[in-house]
This record gives sequence, C-alpha cells and structure tokens, in this order.
Amino acid sequence: MKHPLFSAALAVMFGCAGVALAQDKYPVKPIRMIVGYAPGGGSDIMGRLIAPQIAEVLGQQVIVENRAGQAQNIAAEYIVRQPADGYTLFLSSAALGVNATLYPKLNYDPVKDFIPVAVFASSANLLLTHPSLPAKTVKEFVAVVRKNPGKLNYSSSGSGSTQHLSGEMLKLFIKGDFTHIPYKGTGPSLAALASGEVEFSFSNIPAAQPLISRMRVLGITSEKRSTLMPEVPTMIEGGLPGFVTQTWYGVLVTRGTPQPIVNTLNSIIVKAVQREDFRNRILQMGSDPIAESPEYFRKMLAEEIERWGKVIRASGIKP
Repeated sequence: MKHPLFSAALAVMFGCAGVALAQDKYPVKPIRMIVGYAPGGGSDIMGRLIAPQIAEVLGQQVIVENRAGQAQNIAAEYIVRQPADGYTLFLSSAALGVNATLYPKLNYDPVKDFIPVAVFASSANLLLTHPSLPAKTVKEFVAVVRKNPGKLNYSSSGSGSTQHLSGEMLKLFIKGDFTHIPYKGTGPSLAALASGEVEFSFSNIPAAQPLISRMRVLGITSEKRSTLMPEVPTMIEGGLPGFVTQTWYGVLVTRGTPQPIVNTLNSIIVKAVQREDFRNRILQMGSDPIAESPEYFRKMLAEEIERWGKVIRASGIKP
C-alpha cells in the first residue's frame, strides 16, 4: 500500500505538471480584449490595431469588446472579476493612472489588481494658443500669464481629461491664475480656441491638425520632441523641468495570471512594435511607439499615478 505522503507528493507533482501543460498550450480558445470606451475612440482604435498582431502569432482570434462608461472604470471592474488565465485582456489608457486619485472610491485597485503586460504607444499634448496672444515661446507665454492673473481662459475636452489636467499642472508649475472652460469633446474645445473664445488649450497632434493653421504651437508635453512635429520644443526645453503629460495605451491582465503567459504576450507586442510597418501605423495615429518590458510599464504606471495624484489633490478636481 502506498504511503499517504507519497500519494500526496504525486498529486502535487502531477498537479504542477498540469498547470505547466495548460500554460504551454495557451491559448486553446479565443481571447477577449476589453476596451473601456465606445467604438471609434482612441482606445478602441488602438485596441483594434494591436489585437490582430496578438491573434496572428497565437493562432487564436482576439475579440475586441467595448464596455464603456465612467472613464473606463466599468471595464476595469469587469476585468478584475475574470479568471486570471490570460483569456481576458485589458486595453487601458492613461485614465487608469488618473482614476486612482480622481475617484475617491473604486471597486478595484489600479496597481494591485492588474499585471502590466506592455505599453505600446503614447501621445503627448501640444500647448496651443490663439494668435492674438503675444507669445511665441513657452517662456513668453508664461510671462503673459503672470502679467494677466485671472484674465486668461483655457479649453479642454472635459473635466478630468489629460487636456484639463495638463492645464492644472501648468497652473501649479508656474503658480499661474487662469480659468478652465470644459467642452464636450476635443473638437468643440479646439473650435473655441480657433475662434478666440479662449486663449489657449492642450491637445494631441491628430486632433489639432485640422485647425492648427489658426493656432500657434508653443510646446509639447513629452519628455523628448515628437517624431511627428520635431520642430516643436518640449515644455521642458521651454523652461519647465519635469512638465510631462501623456496619453498612453497598453495591455494589462488580471492579477494572478501566470508569468509565462504575461511574458508571451509582452514578447508578441514588443516584436510587433519593432516592425517598421506597425511602428508607422502607430505614428500615423499621432502616437509614438513604445517597445518595453512589463517592468517598464509597471514603473511608468506608478509614476503616472503619483504625477496625476499631486495635480488632482492640489487642484481639488472632482470626477
């Protein structure tokens, strides 16, 4: 008769082998990619851009599923309730870092409940002014703001957006005094700037392009100059060290997902971004391609939460 301890050891051994076998065969069924916004938006477009790249390598369909609402909180809450098996991916935007502080109560933890897989694109904002404003550089703009406390207005696509938060960050950086005017979307926000309803605004490059001839571009909020508009200096070059804001797009999975699956997905996304054709497609979307490790994404998310947390708390912004 077999000793009970021997039987238990066999059970553990074969159990572990079963888990390893299951991971080796991943995936054996279609994968879902959850997007927290409606079809047609930036996150949806980026999700539908990266999903076929993953599907082609894994040999399984990757279905993009939209669960819009509450600045992607609905999608995030849904993801954390799914099995940690790599069959439900979260296509997240910069809202994950913003929501950590913007919403006082969340039914998930942006850090503890997810494993970052890969961030593959980021898009910075341009600082745009109406031509009537007597400033042609960031330094000159700051001087104008300080000489006119409370007299200037800036537009955004809505409260809590990165455009809004970029303005509030600027207010903190230069100890300025100006007023936020929220609009229902980036289009109306930029139309207000072009018509002179407001004096300045922040916007990503693709959204600004149709009206950019009616505005003045002073700076960009990325760490280094954009490949799309290399002639535009960064806000850092304009005399504001540390002024960096971005909208990013990345893939995460539920906490507990086996590391081999995380590594496999990261490798697929990184190799896709390293291909010239795919990099060009990201650039055409107005974003800069990123090909980095899960550790890079984890560090970046922590920095985003800290950066936006300071701005939100100091400004008293509410969702």
